[in-house]
Amino acid sequence: MKRILKTTVMLAGLAAAAIGIAAPASAKEGKFKVFLSMSYIGNDWQAEAANMLKAMAVSPGMVDKIDLQVQVAGPNAQKQIQQINSMVQAGADAIVVYPISPTALNGAVKNACAKGVLVIAYDSIITEPCAYNVHIDQREWGTKSAEWLVKQLGGKGRIVMINGVPGTTVDALRIEGAKEVFAKNPGIQIVGEANGMWSQAVGRTELSKILATRSWDQIDGVWIQAGCYTAISMQLEAGIAEKDLRPCAGEASNGGRIQMLPVGTEVEGANGTYRPVGARRWSSGSQNFTGALALKLAVKKLQGGDIPALTNVPQNIVTNDTIKLCKEGTWKEMSEGCNVFQPAIIPNPGWFASIYSPLTPEVGLQAALVGQPED
Repeated sequence: MKRILKTTVMLAGLAAAAIGIAAPASAKEGKFKVFLSMSYIGNDWQAEAANMLKAMAVSPGMVDKIDLQVQVAGPNAQKQIQQINSMVQAGADAIVVYPISPTALNGAVKNACAKGVLVIAYDSIITEPCAYNVHIDQREWGTKSAEWLVKQLGGKGRIVMINGVPGTTVDALRIEGAKEVFAKNPGIQIVGEANGMWSQAVGRTELSKILATRSWDQIDGVWIQAGCYTAISMQLEAGIAEKDLRPCAGEASNGGRIQMLPVGTEVEGANGTYRPVGARRWSSGSQNFTGALALKLAVKKLQGGDIPALTNVPQNIVTNDTIKLCKEGTWKEMSEGCNVFQPAIIPNPGWFASIYSPLTPEVGLQAALVGQPED
């Protein structure tokens, strides 16, 4: 497994060798046939990422260039392999993929490349050298989130870890980065760990199991890949005062970011525990636009342009010092730094707010919500 995880470092070196990667020839007449191969879809992040990718496909600059077809394999590597092989046989020019495994798809991907099909992965990694990858540095996500939590606890405390989807490089690299930081701080003790599948609902279930044997009085901090909103809500439900809420390092859920706002901040549509409580938070996501960006890069390559083998997307880290409420959720607002949306606009607290990038002006709030591009 360690050998697999180190491949993310090796990927950076692939950019220098990009000229040796098999890729389709320059643009052809008519539309390019592009397939989206999705794996796990049981959470808000995957739904938003797919919506943004689909919105990119019908944006004014793309709609006349590509024919996008979508297939879902679920958390089954063999099924995803079969789908990729079928896509190649169906005449795919490019395959955009969220891979369930960094290595299991390599044979199918290598075969696709050999037949002139461009393969580009987003968020999670494919280690086959002929594939292109678009993602944030997931190990750095783990490192930075853990460093923040250790600092909040003064280097000493009992923490709970709720991880993501096992088998994906996103989950493995985040855990590796975080545990390396915790190991360097002997005062930090991991007292509970479970897989939350990047779902608020699953996170609540797993955290409830841990709390069945250990009370909040025995937990000083929480590291959750997706579920800080839930962890804060559960503390409020347990009667913990706002000033005593445990610090939480985790995802970019909109509900969790609303909780980060100072007490008394006026928000529209808030109810129950979905309100500003000044929760101590470190919040960052995998950036939901990475799939849309991967599609944009794929079309550029199909048209004869150059793209890097690895597109390392900068992380957008939000803390209590940088949280800023979006009043309407317009592109202009987001470009000016707002990073959390009114509950009246986004009623689902588990919805991910990490949708803005200057690299993808074609997609914004409506893209993430309903798959519609920007005007």
